[in-house]
Amino acid sequence: MHIKEYAMSKGIELDVINGYFDHAHCLICLTRQQTLSDVMKIIKGESAYWINKNKLTTTKFVWQDDYWAVSVSERHVLRVRKYILMQEEHHKGKTFETEINRFMQKYGWTNSNKN
Repeated sequence: MHIKEYAMSKGIELDVINGYFDHAHCLICLTRQQTLSDVMKIIKGESAYWINKNKLTTTKFVWQDDYWAVSVSERHVLRVRKYILMQEEHHKGKTFETEINRFMQKYGWTNSNKN
């Protein structure tokens, strides 16, 4: 809840956030003045600070440098919100890496970060 409250205090409309062991999902509505990179810097920076301050991990917590984002049409918002809220159930049978690879293959996308 802290991350959502902090985002809102910074003018970021963070509709829902949830995650699993190695990643987090956010549904964010950007304003015309916001860039995705600026919003992610705020969310990742504050959440890492908060996690470390509260000693929620045994070692120093850091996010990876990159992130993955897609736009969502209004007609899919409820479906995406449900998907985000059901992360624990969703990942009982597959890892995030398996999930993202299947998703990218389904839509014909490639990973621009792979060498």
